[in-house]
Amino acid sequence: MANGRSEQAMTLSVLDLFTIGVGPSSSHTVGPMRAARNVAGAWLTAGLPRGDKRVRVELYGSLGATGPGHGTPAAIVAGLRGAAPETVDPEQLPRWMTDVSATGQLPLLDADPVRFTPEQDILARGAERLPVHPNGMRFLLLVDGKPWDEQIRYSVGGGTVVDAAGRPLLRREHGPIPHPYRSADSLLATCREAGMSVWELTMANEGAFRPRTDTEAALDEVASAMRLSIERGCRTDGTLPGALGVPRRAARLRRQLESRSGEDGLHELDWISTFAIAVNEENAAGARVVTAPTNGAAGIVPAVLEHCRRRGADAQAMRRFLLTAGAIGILYKETASVSGAEVGCQGEVGSACSMAAAGLAEILGGTTEQIENAAEIAMEHNLGLTCDPVGGLVQVPCIERNALGAVKAVTAARMALQGDGSHIVSLDQVIRTMRDIGADMHVKYKETSLGGLAVNVIDC
Repeated sequence: MANGRSEQAMTLSVLDLFTIGVGPSSSHTVGPMRAARNVAGAWLTAGLPRGDKRVRVELYGSLGATGPGHGTPAAIVAGLRGAAPETVDPEQLPRWMTDVSATGQLPLLDADPVRFTPEQDILARGAERLPVHPNGMRFLLLVDGKPWDEQIRYSVGGGTVVDAAGRPLLRREHGPIPHPYRSADSLLATCREAGMSVWELTMANEGAFRPRTDTEAALDEVASAMRLSIERGCRTDGTLPGALGVPRRAARLRRQLESRSGEDGLHELDWISTFAIAVNEENAAGARVVTAPTNGAAGIVPAVLEHCRRRGADAQAMRRFLLTAGAIGILYKETASVSGAEVGCQGEVGSACSMAAAGLAEILGGTTEQIENAAEIAMEHNLGLTCDPVGGLVQVPCIERNALGAVKAVTAARMALQGDGSHIVSLDQVIRTMRDIGADMHVKYKETSLGGLAVNVIDC
């Protein structure tokens, strides 16, 4: 799906990059929940026939290979019941799974019951893939044992869902975008022509989607949700779910940092790492986080943003950060991919690192050229990053990878600000390279747990 997207008009909002949902995966949890809810709605709108009705769901590619460890079955059940990732209570998901498994009955959109037993009716087809994207889902409605309807959906990264033809299910209605751009070069040129910074141009474009006051309120809500995920993660001890038995570390790291009497010059980097770990431990536990631009990379932007807040950034500065980061994220989402199942972790942690570096460069007073340079440096040194979750869980190496990504974003921004914005490799070139590497990357390194650390860590 990455090929050809660069020819389309830029129609995304930054709020399509930053969405509030639940862990542990935007593509494997948030996307399937949205897809299942959409399919259930389509069936009820069409009118269910009489007879014995059963739902069956087939998960293809990465969804079939790592879905259980990523919470996909529980997300499917929740979506069929009518839950939305933005509002669902994360604690309800395991309860619904238990109820449906025990009764073999599931109420579509909390209304018409159908027969459904997750252990029997969610089928993994990890070795197969559907045409549009590796994260394919086939929803079947059987009546009296015979197929009545089939719906295909794809979860293409960041919680975005498309139909069988690759058309997004949910597109924000918008008017004419005043300052469209299709590349980093055109973004810079448009900023120069309009006499605007990246964040100012992005805010103007957001006006095509909603009033400015609504955009500001939504960005404030995103920033608040990011901070809350840090605070929860930094105060929660225990062990993460799953067979690996990974202990939570963020709360212990926070206590250690707070007990230090002096700083060694790198103290703040330790805090940034801790913030990122806190968010991704919350994500791994299935709690509420902000997709930024994915859940697997959800800790990077919040960690760097919290670093800015601790150094005096006010609400308006944090909006500038998110708008700048979002502008860069739109480039990745529209012209390449942010899906680990499509391009590896370079599309998740790499794009998040690039976004965070751009946002920080804005806060530090960078020019548009320095902001683009910061984003480029960050991705250039994430090229080729594989997605190889151990045990099919978004824990090892994902949590630490976010911590390193956040620190790398800070380094990239600071390096860019030490120059004048001129550099040899452009952001467009590095995004194109990331996309090409993703196409060449062997499928076993793209969120299947069939290669890399996933097969070399033997005690999982």
